[in-house]
Amino acid sequence: MYEMISYCGLDCSACPAYQATQAGDMEELARVAKEWGEQFKMEIAPESILCDSCKTGEGARRSDYCSTCGVRACAVERGVDTCAHCEDYVCETLQGCPAFRAEGKKNLDRIREDL
Repeated sequence: MYEMISYCGLDCSACPAYQATQAGDMEELARVAKEWGEQFKMEIAPESILCDSCKTGEGARRSDYCSTCGVRACAVERGVDTCAHCEDYVCETLQGCPAFRAEGKKNLDRIREDL
């Protein structure tokens, strides 16, 4: 039901990196990488943001950030569908996540209302 909402609450289906990956559009992925690189003032390679969602299984393409994401690591360890399903919602790890503060909280709060 919530498969397109990431652990932190981002809507993967609305993410331009996810959309470009799913479309196989490397040109669009390069554009997104350039835009994000300028926004975050860092070099971002298009292949580093290939993404099938952080909730996908072995062999899936996940952005480089997924390997360092504390929210993802915690959710996987706890075996929850999203952080909204966690008994410790809203924890410090989640509160420190930029995606949660941006739009994730709204999505996760909506999920919690349905539980």
